[in-house]
Amino acid sequence: MEGGKLIIFSAPSGSGKTTIVRYLLEQPELNLAFSVSAASRPPRGQEEHGKHYYFMTVSEFKKHIKNDDFLEWEEVYRDNFYGTLKREVERLWADGKNVIFDIDVAGGLRIKKKFPEQTLAVFVKPPSVDELKIRLKKRSTESDDKINMRIAKASVELATAPQFDKVIKNYDLDMALKEAKALVQEFVAPTKKVKKKQK
Repeated sequence: MEGGKLIIFSAPSGSGKTTIVRYLLEQPELNLAFSVSAASRPPRGQEEHGKHYYFMTVSEFKKHIKNDDFLEWEEVYRDNFYGTLKREVERLWADGKNVIFDIDVAGGLRIKKKFPEQTLAVFVKPPSVDELKIRLKKRSTESDDKINMRIAKASVELATAPQFDKVIKNYDLDMALKEAKALVQEFVAPTKKVKKKQK
């Protein structure tokens, strides 16, 4: 597999990475396309198959694992799998796009390890774990037990931030969006340094 650039945004749930990724996708000069992940869970709310996730049964997901169809995958919770299909990235590269991921921390680091030169891995840091809890409760999409599981996982995920290329502190959303755009812009179209003429 080889092609364009890979831009990863990872963070604990509720950090705002999805909002940042959606904003970046709206910037035509970045030439980005979204990598739709596969998930072994039913859709939530307004989620659509093929747009938000490729929804699969647990057995379908395991079959893809066996066939080595994933670039990366993880069992996030028991029988709750998420992964990136190789064919998804290849499809977007074939369209001449840079691929952007809204992906969990472990998956993001796996892709970075496989494609170190082609990948920009960005960690989005929330103001605090308490703020994360407030944001997750506001979503009203999950039970208290599920939220508590996500908060416990967040503490572990925050410790991985130094393994990423860049860390964006999402304390002020407008500032975080500007910082994210500047980082990605520099990565996909590096400015050429003008060589000074020798006297």
